[in-house]
Amino acid sequence: MTYCVGLLLKQGIVLLSDTRTNGGLDNIATYRKMFSFERPGERVITILTAGSLSVTQTTLARIRDAIEDENATPETSILLAPTMLQVCEIIGNTLASVRTGIDAKMTAGTVPTSATMIVAGQRATGDMRMFLVYSEGNFIEATEDTPYLQIGEHKYGKPILDRVVTTDTSLEDAQKAVLLSMDSTLRSNLSVGMPLDLAIIRRDALRVTERRRIEPKDPDFARMSEAWSKALRDGFGQIEL
Repeated sequence: MTYCVGLLLKQGIVLLSDTRTNGGLDNIATYRKMFSFERPGERVITILTAGSLSVTQTTLARIRDAIEDENATPETSILLAPTMLQVCEIIGNTLASVRTGIDAKMTAGTVPTSATMIVAGQRATGDMRMFLVYSEGNFIEATEDTPYLQIGEHKYGKPILDRVVTTDTSLEDAQKAVLLSMDSTLRSNLSVGMPLDLAIIRRDALRVTERRRIEPKDPDFARMSEAWSKALRDGFGQIEL
């Protein structure tokens, strides 16, 4: 399992993913779940993945092949598509095709092949947009009313986002929100694990403006986690029945 979250704010986009993949308690591995595609000054696209590793890796491989194809067109390459909506449609169609093909090979039907992706970015002259893409290729979009999207093991990290995040949230506070959302998930579900990948895309920068890999013993993350735990304990103690 995994946990990925993205915030779509007035100042930019904040994205965070874990890297744990497990096929059982004794089969745990680390795989990157965040992938960026850029033409600096023209467009930036970041994809977060959750679910079947074979489905997501094959989908990303086909997306890269389409980009590198000498016959690539705006209908096949996410770096040529004229809008972020069409970028999302290319990714959704590729994901659905891969999932259908793998499903056909799994005759026993015992291996889960579902996968989801968060697609976020901006192209020149366009707005920042963020989508959640399902295995079937359909998708939903983040809005001003719901400025964040989650995939994977999302329930533990949702409460703080519901209470704190709005489109007016600053990028600094947004980083704090996604990290504390991840911290809550790490504490409650062993299938989500470090290291973590954090990315920030500032509005109209048309590139990933900040990347950070957070390792298991990162002192800043540990300090934030302990401060959050103490704040919750103190707050709990102050509430009267």
